[in-house]
Amino acid sequence: MIDLAGFIAISGYPGLFKVVAQTKNGVIVEGIADKKRLVAHSHFKISALEDISIYTTQEDTLLSKVFKTIFDKENGGPAISSKETPAEQGKYLESVLPNYDKERVHNSDIKKLFSWYNILQENNLLKLKEESNETDDKKPAVDLEKLKDTKSKATTAVKKDSGPKPKTNTGGPAKRTATVRKTGA
Repeated sequence: MIDLAGFIAISGYPGLFKVVAQTKNGVIVEGIADKKRLVAHSHFKISALEDISIYTTQEDTLLSKVFKTIFDKENGGPAISSKETPAEQGKYLESVLPNYDKERVHNSDIKKLFSWYNILQENNLLKLKEESNETDDKKPAVDLEKLKDTKSKATTAVKKDSGPKPKTNTGGPAKRTATVRKTGA
């Protein structure tokens, strides 16, 4: 499967985006094609590519599996253009995913699928997902020994610095006091 983690589509915005950071009210994203950054607020309709699947006559198929099939068919090259006729795009999708549901998968969905694939392919972002079972067994997500060492160092540092601390200027706004001037009259 192709690794689509971190890639999103935003309704109303063309192209694909990569999640850069998270904010209080949304996420900061960067356009894959134009590299422009944008704040995608929480009220935007955002779709993560790794969660999208395509309707088939049996079980729905993840977009990452469809992209992998296209990648294998084209030997890593681009897919059919999203500007081709809907009939040609439908034939191509049928060659890649023969059991897709022709009633529930619309022409606009097929066009987006090929457009997204070609954007990722042009920017060399089609990477194979590593098998999670093998990597999880070999290497734990968090090294507990290092975590224990970090905690013990942190507690000893707190014990050493437990005395009163002098007031320092934190760089905040300076306090202003009102002054009264006496006039000579």
